[in-house]
Amino acid sequence: MKKALVVVVLVLALVVMSCTTVNLPAQISDGTVGTRTGQASGTIILGLFGTADAGMITAARNGGITRIGAVDVQVTRVFGALMVTYTTTVTGE
Repeated sequence: MKKALVVVVLVLALVVMSCTTVNLPAQISDGTVGTRTGQASGTIILGLFGTADAGMITAARNGGITRIGAVDVQVTRVFGALMVTYTTTVTGE
């Protein structure tokens, strides 16, 4: 009986913390959004291993942007902090 209860609690915990997405908008200039968009993303696994550069400079380069108008950062967590993905979207000219 105790094993079954532990399994149920663990399954419920995994379901509750399975996936979370948060968008973090940032304004860094006069508010002109612009016509170009660039993105950069990176993933961190177990807080130890990471891939790629999710910075706004990389996103601007990817979109051919020289004047950044706005920056949005999306953070997606899977199973708590098991895997976290950061995606930065930059708009400008």
